[in-house]
Amino acid sequence: MTHVGGRELTSADFVDVLFRDKQIVLDEKAVDNVAENFKFLRGFSSNKLIYGINTGFGPMAQYKVSEENLLQLQYNLIRSHSSGGGNLLDPVLVKALMLARLNSMIQAFSGVHVETVQLLKDLINKNVTPCIYDHGGVGASGDLVQLAHLALVMIGDGEVIYEGKVQPTADVFNRLGIKPLHIHIREGLALINGTSAMTGIGMVNIIQATKLLEWSVMLSAMINEIVEAFDDHYSYELNVVKKHKGQNRIAAMLRDILQDSKMIRDRSQHLYNPENLNQEKFEDKVQEYYSLRCVSQVLGPVYDTIIQAEKVVTDELNSVNDNPVIDHQNHNIFHGGNFHGDYVSLEMDKLKIAITKLSMLSERQLNYLMNEKLNQKFPPFVNLGVLGFNFGMQGMQFTATSTVAENQTLSFPMYVHSIPNNNDNQDIVSMGCNAAIMTKKVIDNSFEVLTIQMMSVVQAIDYLECVDKLSARTKALYREVRELFPVFVEDFPKYKDLQKLRDHFKTVAPLISGNRATSYSTNGVLDSTTTER
Repeated sequence: MTHVGGRELTSADFVDVLFRDKQIVLDEKAVDNVAENFKFLRGFSSNKLIYGINTGFGPMAQYKVSEENLLQLQYNLIRSHSSGGGNLLDPVLVKALMLARLNSMIQAFSGVHVETVQLLKDLINKNVTPCIYDHGGVGASGDLVQLAHLALVMIGDGEVIYEGKVQPTADVFNRLGIKPLHIHIREGLALINGTSAMTGIGMVNIIQATKLLEWSVMLSAMINEIVEAFDDHYSYELNVVKKHKGQNRIAAMLRDILQDSKMIRDRSQHLYNPENLNQEKFEDKVQEYYSLRCVSQVLGPVYDTIIQAEKVVTDELNSVNDNPVIDHQNHNIFHGGNFHGDYVSLEMDKLKIAITKLSMLSERQLNYLMNEKLNQKFPPFVNLGVLGFNFGMQGMQFTATSTVAENQTLSFPMYVHSIPNNNDNQDIVSMGCNAAIMTKKVIDNSFEVLTIQMMSVVQAIDYLECVDKLSARTKALYREVRELFPVFVEDFPKYKDLQKLRDHFKTVAPLISGNRATSYSTNGVLDSTTTER
């Protein structure tokens, strides 16, 4: 069970709910606090002018709404803003969005009836996910459009995805015995006026980016291994003199993976031999290309970016991002802009840029593997067939290159792309939900690129016939991959293999420290490896 309320949620809680299907239990004291907050609002709002309760919304706030229309006002808000376009969000993202909204409301500053948090809990536990579209939110008066589609379902309208199919909400509610939400005072505004879409999607991005980084470290280790690189570039002594935490973590992970490899070379045994001084041209390459020997310096900032993004998004997740804030303890209502998504927007852009760089590293390592003039070790495109007649991984490299190019274009930041709207009431906006959705696209793309790299690496291992010389962890991974993607010599379509292996990588993480269970978040493998020798 995952307890919501009375404690802060973490990325590990999201893993439990989204990927392990753990049920949610609401903290009883937190629910009582929500009821107390609602009771205060009901009394305090009598005979007062309060935004969103007896006024219009946004630039229409100067218009007073009559007493008899107050509840209908909330229904009008939900229905009018259910205006999303584009593609439906994946149910996992919608579930994350719902969990983020629930966690904001359970803190009892939203003035909602307890039915609201209880219904959100039930929808999550029963895997009923509203149909929410990826186009619509500008991320400043909250994720208005995406959250309006959530609210639309909660009042019994619209459509949901249930048991893998899009179905009318009313039909699913009737089948499951779910009672639609009844508006009491301001549930409409409270549901849509927050950052929960960008925050929920952002948390999923962080979980997947962490996994992606671990795969990138593993693949970087493997390519260094099969080209028989020297070990000093990821040594403790070289990296510790650079003070960045991320660089030292990545180097420690590389040491952990390659500690028992029989292919990695000790520089002192090969290049520090006095006999080499008599050579005019060294047979051994003195230093590897940057994509091989600068892994800790390239992936270190990616690590640090993920850690920072998780901190910021977790803070947002556990914050009240509503407007106005209903404070029953101080007996007042405070108007402002806690719905503004700049914190999440900026972190998603930084994460997107970092993951794009990760995919660029993968593409360069792949190119090194494909080009026999660079590696001087493998046949072109690690072709195990007849050169000129067979093509090896040549076709797959095009897909990787194209996908990285898309990542580079997608990496333009949304954070600096504000467009005023809403009659200029929203004159500076965050575009946070756009940033989170685009970051997800970059992450998904990068899984594809790294999968192509992995397919190429295992072909190279078979060319060298070096399985027995691999480290224990890279050998185990080689065998795991070969179960899904058998060695090939003759040409055949590989797009289905790409899909199968990519989906596998997105589901599990590599055995860097021998524990897959913790590798879904930065609380797991990324922080479990030591920076010591």
